[in-house]
Amino acid sequence: MTEALRVLLQATDLLVLVYFAVLNSVYAALVIIGSAELAAHLRRERFSGLEEIYRSPLTRPVSVLIPAHNESAGIIESVRAMLSLRYPEHEVVVVDDGSTDDTFERLREEYDLVEIPMVVPGDVPTRKPINSTHVPRLRQDRLVVVRKDNGGKTDALNVGLNVARYPLVCMVDADGILDPRALLWAAKPFADDPLRVVATGGVVRLANGCTVIAGRVVDVRMPRRWLARIQVVEYLRSFLFGRTGWSRIGGLIVISGAFGVFRRDLVVNSGGLRYDTVGEDAELVVRLHHELLRRHADYRIEFVGEPIAWTEAPETFKVLGRQRKRWHRGLAEIMSIHRKMIGNPRYRQVGMMSMPFYLLFELLAPIVELAGLILIPAGILLGAVNVDFAWQFLLLAYAYATLVTVSSMLIEEIVYHRFNRTSDVVVAAIAAVLENIGYRQFTAWARLRGLWAAIRQHPATWGEMTRRGFTEAESHR
Repeated sequence: MTEALRVLLQATDLLVLVYFAVLNSVYAALVIIGSAELAAHLRRERFSGLEEIYRSPLTRPVSVLIPAHNESAGIIESVRAMLSLRYPEHEVVVVDDGSTDDTFERLREEYDLVEIPMVVPGDVPTRKPINSTHVPRLRQDRLVVVRKDNGGKTDALNVGLNVARYPLVCMVDADGILDPRALLWAAKPFADDPLRVVATGGVVRLANGCTVIAGRVVDVRMPRRWLARIQVVEYLRSFLFGRTGWSRIGGLIVISGAFGVFRRDLVVNSGGLRYDTVGEDAELVVRLHHELLRRHADYRIEFVGEPIAWTEAPETFKVLGRQRKRWHRGLAEIMSIHRKMIGNPRYRQVGMMSMPFYLLFELLAPIVELAGLILIPAGILLGAVNVDFAWQFLLLAYAYATLVTVSSMLIEEIVYHRFNRTSDVVVAAIAAVLENIGYRQFTAWARLRGLWAAIRQHPATWGEMTRRGFTEAESHR
């Protein structure tokens, strides 16, 4: 082996090792920051004021938007949960985006829907026509079901924005369920700081393995399958500490499409959701940052640890791979659309911290991870890297990553006590270890494919995710 190749391998392997060290250190810092925020949350919870928000005539009404395409398995439980949310005034707008299953028929039978004429304003552009609008024969002010030609999730949400009557809009997934007080918690920042808060996001957790009755998660259990169990741990780390930490420092740029509340006027004025990205939910948040910071506005986008949205996780590698490929393609498109923000001090914490982090440690992560899997063994085989040092560093890096994840999970359990059984906490800890063995490598490959699809600008498709729906049988046996 030539000396030049040896030096190149040594430098590359060192870069990969340093990359992992920095990445895990940032995650550790976010855990510390997030823990401080959770401690502050516990103090605030004693004086939460949720009942005052519920009773106040000044509490702003909310339109809950549910885009649905072939969601027959879970649509009834989801809508039932949305209608039963504890909130003084809210409506539920379901947009059936050209479903080919019996999604609409189930809704019509359950809620005794009748067709009504409705003039829908064109506040934001849409692509596919509305075919009909429906409301229950009784309580017509609570639920609206819109049927339209299939145009994708973005088009369905934009139609929902046009139909929405209220100043706040809550965007949720059709396969999701919200905790009864979720809207109250999400609306609290708007009530506390009505002039500055423009959007709030909340924790999303996985309902696989849980028991759902009458649209409510009544028993929290770990899923039966290890693939879903690992995702439970991954979600806890990502949502509760990653996003809590970013929110604490004013750099939150991701609000999940499964649960987010926005000022409708700002979303409409910015043109609604974009059609040129598959990550329309996250792009909306970055766009709000972009436009408000450009105008030097004083605003806040907050992550609230309490509002819980429950959704289904993929339980097969095929569906998981499609999901992660799409997510990463969306991230790549967002970085391209808003590339002028990256490293630009004009955009404060978002431009100088959040965007560079997501570029280096999220978007480029699969390249570095998979390169490390190839180059480090190659360096060892060719004698360019010290074997003992490489193994010790890799073990330390993975142990550190596992420690960060387990710490996140334990702190979350101490604060919120979501699991009712010690055995589930033990299973979650084991899943945190197993995450580094095969799972991360598989998702890295899926994300790399998503990055390549964004570069090649391949036509995007949602891909069907087989859903089991929320039933009482969902509970652990």
